[in-house]
Amino acid sequence: MTEVPAPASPTGLAGLPPVIFVTGTDTGVGKTITTAALATALPGTVSVYKPAQTGVGDGEPGDADEVHRLSGGATVSEGIRLLEPMAPVAAAARQDAALPPLADHVRHIEQLAAVSDHVLVEGAGGLLVELDGEGRTLADLAARVGNSGVVVVCRSGLGTLNHTLLTLEAIKARNLTAAGLVIGSWPRKPNAVEEDNLRYLQNLDAPFLGAIPQDAAALHPARFQAGAGDWFRLR
Repeated sequence: MTEVPAPASPTGLAGLPPVIFVTGTDTGVGKTITTAALATALPGTVSVYKPAQTGVGDGEPGDADEVHRLSGGATVSEGIRLLEPMAPVAAAARQDAALPPLADHVRHIEQLAAVSDHVLVEGAGGLLVELDGEGRTLADLAARVGNSGVVVVCRSGLGTLNHTLLTLEAIKARNLTAAGLVIGSWPRKPNAVEEDNLRYLQNLDAPFLGAIPQDAAALHPARFQAGAGDWFRLR
């Protein structure tokens, strides 16, 4: 497979806070691959936490395992693992499981932050997907963790501008920090819509950090690690 360069980032990762919440404008936009790329490209020690992993059973590889594989060994952990490929509240109800309270997630993130230069927290779905039985979301979790910011992973194609702007508006309304935007899958041959979307996203107030090449997950981990810095213009 030939690795295709993604659009260069004008800002890189130098301004990212110690704790980074990785969310998406939708499900399946490339949060896990972006998290793996960030875990690879960020300097120093990096820990990755997935508060709620759904759609996998015991012993099956989940998102955190994929981050570990591609990044070459980032420290990863999960809050809870649920079998059904649904939002955490619905998946937990299906198997009569109790979701961890938000305080448990905060405590774990703070413990990781005490021993890591960066902590990446990958959400489930979008910013306002509920994480516990009290209606609290990834946005609520981010609001409880100091020295943090939210990286939004978005699509390249039609519809992404509205979804991205809505997510950024929700971040602003909750007094959170929009730490950056990443296109989760940049096509080998972008069309006119994608090229225009790229220019638009690069000129928003939120820093445009970069883009992950299409099918980056299929790269050998060594090639993934070698390329990650370029996707964020670090090398």
